[in-house]
Amino acid sequence: MSKVVKFGGSSLASAKQFKKVGDIIKADPERRWVVPSAPGKRDKKDTKVTDMLYACYDLAENNKDFSKALEAIKARYDEIIKGLKLDLDLSDEFATIEKNFKAKAGNNYAASRGEYLNGIIMANYLGYEFIDSATVIFFDENGNFDGEKTNEVLSERLSKCENAVIPGFYGALPDGSVKTFSRGGSDVTGSIVSKAVKADVYENWTDVSGFLIADPRIIDNPKGIDVITYRELRELSYMGAGVLHEDAIFPVRQMGIPINIKNTNAPEDRGTWIVGSTCQKSDYVITGIAGKKGFCAVNIEKDMMNSEIGFGRKVLQAFEENGISFEHVPSGIDTLTVFVHQDEFIDKEQKVVAGIHRLAKPDTIEIEADLALIAVVGRGMKSTRGTAGRIFSALAHKNVNVRMIDQGSSELNIIIGVSNEDFETAIKAIYDIFVETKL
Repeated sequence: MSKVVKFGGSSLASAKQFKKVGDIIKADPERRWVVPSAPGKRDKKDTKVTDMLYACYDLAENNKDFSKALEAIKARYDEIIKGLKLDLDLSDEFATIEKNFKAKAGNNYAASRGEYLNGIIMANYLGYEFIDSATVIFFDENGNFDGEKTNEVLSERLSKCENAVIPGFYGALPDGSVKTFSRGGSDVTGSIVSKAVKADVYENWTDVSGFLIADPRIIDNPKGIDVITYRELRELSYMGAGVLHEDAIFPVRQMGIPINIKNTNAPEDRGTWIVGSTCQKSDYVITGIAGKKGFCAVNIEKDMMNSEIGFGRKVLQAFEENGISFEHVPSGIDTLTVFVHQDEFIDKEQKVVAGIHRLAKPDTIEIEADLALIAVVGRGMKSTRGTAGRIFSALAHKNVNVRMIDQGSSELNIIIGVSNEDFETAIKAIYDIFVETKL
């Protein structure tokens, strides 16, 4: 067996945390491939190294003195090196970074140095081979990840070594310049490496013991999720559930590789297993609840809309012309509602309205603002009668007015629209009826 292990920024924020990570890796010889993030916060008042790098490069880009800012970043790494008692000097690396900052190498290069330097330290600490991700992870000329080339080169490279450290978050464009994934992209790197080596397990180590059924900022001590499918996770991640970068699912999903979310500070905890499919039943009908505030609903009415071919396409064309993507489009016989992000829509609303009138010639258009969408997700809902009814009952009991409900044919999730002000109340009501009371 072989495992790929990815460690988040909080797991590598200090020498003390590094030692925990080292103990975890050494405890299992199957943990052969290591993907580190940049050092995170050591405490709540601290600054992540990636943010320090962004700020430092901003000074360089504006032709301001950035020497003190760069020295502060070096001090963070030197503190880790000293705490680990390593015979390692990063002075030459920082000299190269200084030179490239002066040459305006770009934000992507600047941000990637956090993982790059942490990878060097990790490889030195473990005695593993260091592989610069810019030599094995590739993007095309348009900045899109080149999965085919990456998998070919990375597989070949890793087949020649027993253990390696591959920094997360970045790769290279065809011209050799550094390109990063979006924030949290080290999760994606771990998934890419897992696919390349055909790993048996991808362990993603962070500062929590897996996924929770609901946001702990809304629910006190919510229950954990033992097993979740890729599809369930995709739904919850899209609606705001954190812990794992949502794009990290795809490379391992193609290979059927399970992901295990683990806690660096509590390595004995089982964590959450993310799998393609499972016969294991959840303890509850639902697997999780997640949601977001800040949506608008554009309600379009037209008599005999249902018999007009192409009406929906014409309406959505008005949004497309203005560069606005939609979230959900529930409809009735003579009505169609388009849910969009309010911050994207607000400055273009009149252009969109004019476009809908021009293209679809509706009878009326009304706009509702300050709405929230909540996703109730669970593979157990398909085999359980009355799930939607219980949601309605719970919300009605708490005087929450449901503005929209949308359930796909897969019966994997139900999307509920409520007012922003009812968002927390609605999540508490749903959690209570399915988890606390298990009705």
